[in-house]
Amino acid sequence: MLYCSSLLRRLGLTLATAAALLLSACSTLDRGPAPQLQAQSSWVVPPFANHTETPLAGSRAEAIAAAVLHAQGVGSVRRAPDAAVQEALFSAADNSRQEDALAWARDNRIRYALAGAVEEWRYKVGVDGEPAAGVTLQIIDVQTGELLWSGTGGKSGWSREALSAVAQQLIRKLLRTGLAQAR
Repeated sequence: MLYCSSLLRRLGLTLATAAALLLSACSTLDRGPAPQLQAQSSWVVPPFANHTETPLAGSRAEAIAAAVLHAQGVGSVRRAPDAAVQEALFSAADNSRQEDALAWARDNRIRYALAGAVEEWRYKVGVDGEPAAGVTLQIIDVQTGELLWSGTGGKSGWSREALSAVAQQLIRKLLRTGLAQAR
């Protein structure tokens, strides 16, 4: 009886360890320490750069990031007006679109910008078609241009999950650290 109990305990520990390893393998995050941010400030979300082969991946991630940022209750959140430039594959205009948005934010006395880039946005090829997202986020002091915080990460989901849900989870996890001092 004692042997059986010990065996079950070891089996349970082994399964728990395997589950933790499996779940941790689904995402990778690198984040800087939380910056000191003024609570209830004004924020802008400039156009995200798209470094993928997926059209409009930057716009999709940008919309999710703006919604998650607003849900965190940091203050007012605005999306920068875009000069109706359609996001293209391998666009060299990403930097100029972001600089234009930051100039607009400075003119409108917005305090912080949540800038970003998308490195992966796709369903993996194969039978399961797992969703995979990779993003980099930066919090920028709009007036000085100083980079206050940055985080990057990648996450894959299960075959029945939506790519947008995986991206939302990833962006929320990244921002949890970046905004820790802003509330």
